[in-house]
Amino acid sequence: MDKAVESSSLSPSVKEPVLLKTNIVGFNTIVLREFNRIIRIWGQTIVPPAITATLYFVIFGSLIGGRIGDMGGYSYIQYIAPGLIMMSVITNSYGNVVSSFFGAKFGKHIEELLVSPLPGWLIVGGYVMGGITRGLIVGGVVTAITLIFTHLKIYSIGVVISAVLLSSIVFSLAGMINAVFAKNFDQISFIPTFVLTPLTYLGGVFYTIKLLPDWAQGISHANPILYMVNAFRFGFLGVSDVNVGLAYTIMIGAAVVLYVSCVWLLHRGVGTRE
Repeated sequence: MDKAVESSSLSPSVKEPVLLKTNIVGFNTIVLREFNRIIRIWGQTIVPPAITATLYFVIFGSLIGGRIGDMGGYSYIQYIAPGLIMMSVITNSYGNVVSSFFGAKFGKHIEELLVSPLPGWLIVGGYVMGGITRGLIVGGVVTAITLIFTHLKIYSIGVVISAVLLSSIVFSLAGMINAVFAKNFDQISFIPTFVLTPLTYLGGVFYTIKLLPDWAQGISHANPILYMVNAFRFGFLGVSDVNVGLAYTIMIGAAVVLYVSCVWLLHRGVGTRE
């Protein structure tokens, strides 16, 4: 009896290191799998956004930008450069998680992950890290392309890094929510096509909203991407159409709400146990 009691009292201390090791291995496995997936299909994950960014710089920056003139105190190509980098980060962070998680659902191997001892918050974190990884890789490639066409100065490196990370986290989480509710491949492309793309183009990537009439500026302030793009642009150029503090409040708030929502949906089995 005494031995049983002693064994019972020691079991939590024995289990905790084992559980911690299991969680670390599981998290690393998800992240490595996502990274390998990004690299394995680099022709789909890295090349297209690089080509798209090059076309944007050639058409809007070099050909049209010279006729537009300065914007926000900078040449047009310099002004749109941070926006184009952020646009690539947002779309690729979102696209990586929505396609990967839905692919796991469609391939029926999400069940193996759900029955594992990994907690939901860690599973969500692993997929988000995959989205961040792809977003940063593509963002780095687009930044390299940017330097071919113009030079970029950095006003605040802290703002640049924090803004891109927060934006990537927000849209990785948004992509996961899309994947949870999606029933088929058409539904994972609906949001990016009809919601994400319009919000991105209307989020101040190619222009300052100060050029818009008052009513249009008011509508633009309801677009969360406007705050992300301008916070990132502020990190490079030191100019912004919105209050940078408010931009960070929105990004952090959105990240917390979306993360909690993702964990709750995974815990409830919405879209994964149906």
